[in-house]
Amino acid sequence: MESSTINIKQRFGIIGNDPILNRSIEKAMRVSPTDISVLVTGESGVGKESYPKIIHQLSHRKHNKYIAVNCGAIPEGTIDSELFGHEKGAFTGAANSRKGYFEVADGGTIFLDEVGELPLTTQVRLLRVLENGEFIKVGSSDVLKTNVRIVAATNLDMEEAIQKGKFREDLYYRLSTVEIKIPPLRNRKEDIHLLFRKFASDFAKKYNMPTIRLDDSAQKLLTLYRWNGNIRQLRNVAEQLSVLEEKRDISISLLQTYLPDFHSTLPAVINKNSSSSDFSNEREILYKILFDMKKDLNDLKKITNHLKNDNRSVNYKEEEINVFEKLHKEKSSNDDKGAELIEIKEKESTFNVSSSPEDKYHFAEEINEEETLSIHDKELELIIKALERNNGKRKAAAIELGISERTLYRKIKQHDIEL
Repeated sequence: MESSTINIKQRFGIIGNDPILNRSIEKAMRVSPTDISVLVTGESGVGKESYPKIIHQLSHRKHNKYIAVNCGAIPEGTIDSELFGHEKGAFTGAANSRKGYFEVADGGTIFLDEVGELPLTTQVRLLRVLENGEFIKVGSSDVLKTNVRIVAATNLDMEEAIQKGKFREDLYYRLSTVEIKIPPLRNRKEDIHLLFRKFASDFAKKYNMPTIRLDDSAQKLLTLYRWNGNIRQLRNVAEQLSVLEEKRDISISLLQTYLPDFHSTLPAVINKNSSSSDFSNEREILYKILFDMKKDLNDLKKITNHLKNDNRSVNYKEEEINVFEKLHKEKSSNDDKGAELIEIKEKESTFNVSSSPEDKYHFAEEINEEETLSIHDKELELIIKALERNNGKRKAAAIELGISERTLYRKIKQHDIEL
């Protein structure tokens, strides 16, 4: 089996010696002679498209058609027509009848890439094909049969998609009779430099230039990097270095410039058992801030009303003292110089307020009434000011206001202004 795995790697261009990778290839080889549906899962860029080819080439269907369909690239309105075909006049623009992929691939293999992006209505049709090989063209009532093997692939978390109602559970179990999981590149530490050397050699031949080489520190950095884009990202970095760098010896400092966000590659720790008070989006956070502000304002109103109602002495209750302490602490936490907090004693403090009528409400802040924004009131105010400034002379006031004397006269009558 080990020699067969090596032959398959050489035949399909798979590079690496990771045990999990070897196990996934063995699974593909074992399931190939059967007609079992296979689901290939793994992150984007790990090389999932190689496995359907292995399964097809090692099966008894290898002389028939192999069709790869990217389900995520086909618009939702036309995907049924693409997969199952349509009759003439089935929809606007359907000038002729057309065979779908399942009809064309009869006797062969069809690879449904990004199967998790299929609409729910199409998933129902696909489930019927998997169960009994039957399908109906768009705009037709005739049931057609097809003998096709389905291999699907996705980079989604299918269990999460099922919970959110984006993917049918029965279709998932029907597709994943055998599930092949492809490991991400960051879990194949020993294969990273091997892949990089292969890509560097390929690009050197392609662009007719010497092969780039990494020093020891750069090789170490290469294996420590997270590679969120997996093999696709590693290939792009190798191509960029081959084309853009004049030096063929790559140092660690030079390699870092081609690795985005190198210093933030550690995985984020997410607490899945978070309480219901945690917020999932910015809108809820803003709501919480607004509610907290409203609560603080209500506390301030309570204290202010207490001050207004007591003319002679103010006795601070423990609840009010806590509010003052809270507000003072919040203010001092934003002070860069770290001003010292004024300690408020828990015992009741009594402040004697002068009983003279002049400073009876010395603690109350003068509040100006909001300025009106009424056009009618503003117009009246401007006319009165202009007349007062010009000693009641309508002609001079009209010139200052930028209107005719006749218009000013009409406005005076309209507003009933006494001169």
